[in-house]
Amino acid sequence: MTDLAADAERVLATVRYVVLATIDPDGAPRVSPVFFTRDGRDVYWVSSPSAHHSRNVEREPRVEGVVFDSTVRVGSAEAVYLTGRAQVVPDGELEARCAAAYADTRDGVAFTPSELSGEADIRLYRFEVDRWEVLVRGSDPERGTGTDRRVPAPLG
Repeated sequence: MTDLAADAERVLATVRYVVLATIDPDGAPRVSPVFFTRDGRDVYWVSSPSAHHSRNVEREPRVEGVVFDSTVRVGSAEAVYLTGRAQVVPDGELEARCAAAYADTRDGVAFTPSELSGEADIRLYRFEVDRWEVLVRGSDPERGTGTDRRVPAPLG
């Protein structure tokens, strides 16, 4: 099953958006696509604290997400599902967290602590992932069971 981890790593390394699911005050789900970066089990994104999903995270830190390429042919989808908790990164952690979040600058995106604190309109958010799952298609020649399913994947 170690190839599941490789599958997950490939998707996470090539797709740059996670569809983030937060919980509204009435318990309804709220989904938002956000550009993300990753460092091990931590997924980072930048957002305004006044954004709907940011207010949800402040009130209820449990979040889920899915990373997938929506441009692939039907029947060939790959996806990684994430479950965990999120929070705004405190100002005192911004230097270390920005260094981790933006160690890979291939996308040309990197924020500095000064852009994410004080009077700035945006903040850095950290999604600490507790569980990673990979989509295994029902038709997969090695792991398929006839029904698409999520399978836990060990990730760093």
